[in-house]
Amino acid sequence: MRTFHDLRELAGANGETFGPSRWFEVTQDNVTAYAHSVGDLLWIHTDPERAAKESEFGTTIAHGYMTLGMLPEIMRPFFRVEGISMAILVGLDKVRFHRPVRVGTRIRGTGTLTSVRVLPGGCIYGMRVSVEAEDETGPVCTADTLSRLTP
Repeated sequence: MRTFHDLRELAGANGETFGPSRWFEVTQDNVTAYAHSVGDLLWIHTDPERAAKESEFGTTIAHGYMTLGMLPEIMRPFFRVEGISMAILVGLDKVRFHRPVRVGTRIRGTGTLTSVRVLPGGCIYGMRVSVEAEDETGPVCTADTLSRLTP
């Protein structure tokens, strides 16, 4: 993890790429829990037997929004700024799900710092995050995120 001493130092890193993060395994338990938490119980996410027989993926798949929901954990080890006590997601811009994430797959991400706007009491920074699946070519998801850092 890279440490910045202040927000101006972070701003000087604009354009740099961070990561990759550690690998995260997408398990059926995680997908099922997510499905119940958001009320999206479609069989392609929750019924491994049916998905194995009837889907083109051969197994259940994670929800796209579940992949997005993992971005904070994926991004957490990219960097830290001394004196900052809180980071919150304030927006998403261009988001693409390039292909489904099959249950049992491991994913990780990299991020490129695309903007840093220093404000009184913190900053807002942009990060283009790319999530990849192990043993697959190209990203499974890309998203432009906006986060706010506050002391």
